[in-house]
Amino acid sequence: MKYSIDIKSVTIGLFIATLLFGAFSFKQDGAEPVGRYQTAVGVNGVVILDTKTGAYITNTDATNNGWRKGNFAHTSEIVTATKDKNL
Repeated sequence: MKYSIDIKSVTIGLFIATLLFGAFSFKQDGAEPVGRYQTAVGVNGVVILDTKTGAYITNTDATNNGWRKGNFAHTSEIVTATKDKNL
């Protein structure tokens, strides 16, 4: 038996393989990293932290909807100013 493959079939096969390889090799840049948001639950309440921006929300009473927003940079400034006054 004699097998023959024409150039057109090889070209089409390589083209399709290149398209599939290119399509599967791109990454999504807009995807959020795993573990961006972290939570901590304790006897004093719940804290949800955005590790990318430093923003957080906290609730000290689970029986109501008393969520409060905060930012670590702002909180640090307030604590530093208050600490200097209290010494």
